Amino acid sequence: MNDSGNVVPFRAEDEGPAGEVDRQAEGHGISFAEAKRMAEALVFASAEPVSSKALAARLPDGLDIGAVMEELKSDYASRGVNLVRVADCWAFRTAGDLAFLLSRDAVQQKKLSRAALEMLAVIAYHQPVTRAEIEEIRGVETSKGTLDTLLETGWIRMRGRRRTPGRPVTYGTTTEFLDHFGLEELRDLPGLDELKGAGLLSARMPSNFSVPQPPTDGDALAEDEDPLTDIDLEELGLLTPRAEDD
Repeated sequence: MNDSGNVVPFRAEDEGPAGEVDRQAEGHGISFAEAKRMAEALVFASAEPVSSKALAARLPDGLDIGAVMEELKSDYASRGVNLVRVADCWAFRTAGDLAFLLSRDAVQQKKLSRAALEMLAVIAYHQPVTRAEIEEIRGVETSKGTLDTLLETGWIRMRGRRRTPGRPVTYGTTTEFLDHFGLEELRDLPGLDELKGAGLLSARMPSNFSVPQPPTDGDALAEDEDPLTDIDLEELGLLTPRAEDD
């Protein structure tokens, strides 16, 4: 699908030796199989998940990127390396049942503290959320150092500013968060029953306890959020202040 929303359909052409139909994209004659090869090369060569928008910019106009990637994903489903979707991005990852083969070579990462894990969970399920709201949900004061640690992992980000007095910064999760925890989208976060089944919640939780439904679109700003401006980024130390004009 291109930026205008127009999809160029594929038409049946001559059957190949294996009896498979060689689909061609109208207008530029590229076969569906060749489109998959090109997409495969782009994702394989990237160290980070590649967005559908980036793929559309590199591949011939008019291709149905979603159809290309879904079929490529199916091609890799039973192989040692799988093609996975992370939000609106694509990446190659070792098949889950073969992860043990690479465990010896895995870099030992510093474990997050319990406070950091609690804060990450609050942000994941309640985003967009401010620091004050995190403290209210957890019932304890939030350490700036813990928040900075989560920001350094790349799993959370500053989203915008809440349209309330003081315009507090709002926080949310990132594509890296989804990628690390093997989630395609936020709605794949485990629910109450799954958390209990995994032993992450006590079976004696209060009867009125519930796990909030995560947002379906983690990137879109909420109605009460304003985007971060360059001035905001300067105040937060995320952008070098511009030199004043003489």
